[in-house]
Amino acid sequence: MKKHYLILVLMLACFQFATAQFTLDGQFRPRTEYRNGYQVLIPDAANAGFATNTRVRLNAGYQTEAFKVYLSIQDLLVWGENPQIIPVDSNNSFAVFEAWASLKLTDNSGIKLGRQVLSYDDQRFFGGLDWAQQGRNHDLAMFQYRTENFMLDLGLAFNQDLDGAGGPLFGFQNVGTAYPANNPFQYKSMQHLYAKKTWEGFNASLLLVNYGHQNYDLNGNADGVNSLITAGTHLNYKKGKFGLAGNAFLQTGTFFNGSTDVGGAYLLGVDASYKATDKVSFGAGIELISGDDATTSDKTEAFLPTFGTNHKFNGFMDYFYVANHINTIGLIDIHASANIKLNKSSNIMAKVLNFSGEQALASGEKSLGTEIDLVYKKKFKGFSLVAGYSQMFASDGMYELKGVTESNASNTQNWAWLMLVIKPKFITGK
Repeated sequence: MKKHYLILVLMLACFQFATAQFTLDGQFRPRTEYRNGYQVLIPDAANAGFATNTRVRLNAGYQTEAFKVYLSIQDLLVWGENPQIIPVDSNNSFAVFEAWASLKLTDNSGIKLGRQVLSYDDQRFFGGLDWAQQGRNHDLAMFQYRTENFMLDLGLAFNQDLDGAGGPLFGFQNVGTAYPANNPFQYKSMQHLYAKKTWEGFNASLLLVNYGHQNYDLNGNADGVNSLITAGTHLNYKKGKFGLAGNAFLQTGTFFNGSTDVGGAYLLGVDASYKATDKVSFGAGIELISGDDATTSDKTEAFLPTFGTNHKFNGFMDYFYVANHINTIGLIDIHASANIKLNKSSNIMAKVLNFSGEQALASGEKSLGTEIDLVYKKKFKGFSLVAGYSQMFASDGMYELKGVTESNASNTQNWAWLMLVIKPKFITGK
């Protein structure tokens, strides 16, 4: 814990050196959730879960003409997890969320080094996962190029594991670069290229990603790195009250387990939006995510949207692709939504999603069910409140997919939450 206090002292010490380039802000975000079927179908005899968790962040930034440095520290607190008068963090969640420096090379280019958030377009493949209290970050070096209507990022990452035995110097291995395996989000190396061009009313981007997981031989020794390659594009068009956006991704290589080859995996999505009035807008779309074809035993065709903000897609109850639904029957998601602005400070959103498998289950069933999501937002002076309610109407295929018999499952699968968001600005630079 001493290092945690040291970080806080260093950040607070910056007050005396504050100039127009220094910013210090934070976030206080408690969220109370009632879970009665969130992510999984809850059994009829089970009691619903109810808890409050809080994210606290303190962010500091300093910028000159030559560089910018940014530091964000956070802690995640579940109310009641720490017994009273026990001076420890029971979930050991205090961490550096971001710590990076951006160095200016020319007026249009630079290098960004350190722990940072990767978030592109609609966050379908790379996103900050801000809904999750812990968020998502990456440790990497990235070359960046920017003009008024074009951007280019080239990122490189090579991850090393902590030596729990207290190895030399900074605690990593003295010999070799072995890394944990069998975790889709814990990659050994990654290279990505992102380019985006903007025109009037239209923009298009290209994303190429190659990330690898550690392989091990039969004796448990590190044996190279496998690769999963993803290529895709995002298109976005807006004219007047009408908008149209689309995603198209292809994937090939080897899954994170090192033994499953991937071929012909894809994600296709299109969404249309229409602003009927200043207060009412509508949306509709479809997304197809390929699943594993059981007739091809030598490979899988299942697509994995690895680093995206998946909570944003395929229903807020997170039944699909939120640390679940990996290498299975895929998904066809047909959805429609309405957003109503109630007044200057509040709005409500309603969304209906119908799910089915891109591939059939063992029984031949494809239909999975229908979800309804409601979200209400209200802004006050200095803070905001956000509330949500979701309900899943599961079909026979969902019970089979989740391994729950319909007779044992609760008749009501729902989820509700209430979140307070406060973002204080302690020091604001020009």
